[in-house]
Amino acid sequence: MNPILINGKEVAQQVRAGLISQIQELKDRGVTPGLAVILVGKDPASQVYVGSKVKACAELGLKSFHYELPEETTQDELIALIHRLNADPEVHGILVQSPPPRHIDESAVILNIDPRKDVDGFHPVNVAKLVLEDETGFVPCTPLGCMELLKSAGVATAGMHAVVIGRSMIVGKPMAHLLLGKKSNATVTIAHSRTTDLPGLCRTADILVAAVGRPAMVTRDFIKPGAVVIDVGINRIPDATRPRGYRIVGDVDFDGVKDLCSAITPVPGGVGPMTIAMLMANTVKACRQLTQEAAH
Repeated sequence: MNPILINGKEVAQQVRAGLISQIQELKDRGVTPGLAVILVGKDPASQVYVGSKVKACAELGLKSFHYELPEETTQDELIALIHRLNADPEVHGILVQSPPPRHIDESAVILNIDPRKDVDGFHPVNVAKLVLEDETGFVPCTPLGCMELLKSAGVATAGMHAVVIGRSMIVGKPMAHLLLGKKSNATVTIAHSRTTDLPGLCRTADILVAAVGRPAMVTRDFIKPGAVVIDVGINRIPDATRPRGYRIVGDVDFDGVKDLCSAITPVPGGVGPMTIAMLMANTVKACRQLTQEAAH
């Protein structure tokens, strides 16, 4: 079987291109969407992610507010900054890069972000709106990007059996709700490390979403012939032949399974580029909604 290779870079470019007219329309009304990104500490992977977000803002003409705080920043100091950004009319989206240092309670930080500016979609108000299918809420960027990839590949999700491996609030649970919703109408099973006979369950999936964070865990015995496979994993594994000493692989053994699939996302170049594209889309949406509120 020759699978459709779902190109996340191309789809991300299409999402960004679709935002340009919306951004211009807002600018014509005197408003430029603004995203504030806060990084506490110097985690190298987080610095790379933050850099990508700042760059994406610059490319689309969004305002970018970038805060790099020292590792010893207290939770109270971080929350005080969030409250200032909540009150700043030029800031429409607020994102605190995860994970923060251990002395900071991430859930307390999320609770202090104005839900109308929570472009990561982690605030309980936005979690509830996802479950209730209230489209004024914000959906976490990675699962939102996965849905765009399915759409781009022409996958008709209605009536299909989707298995999501992983139950995090960042990917697994919101992904399941999106697939289950009235726009998608899939039948959804959430699987995880404690699932009995995980490969057997996964072989019943028409759509398999792997979001576990374990390199090449999903092998041939997980795949139903003709399945669509979305690989959310981004794992670094040592590789002495690479200049950086490592390479990036997904949660799926891509070379081992691809001939069984009707469509599959590569790693890198699949889900990864979509996450930042959907963050930009959420920021533009936040700006539009806040601007409409202010006008009434």
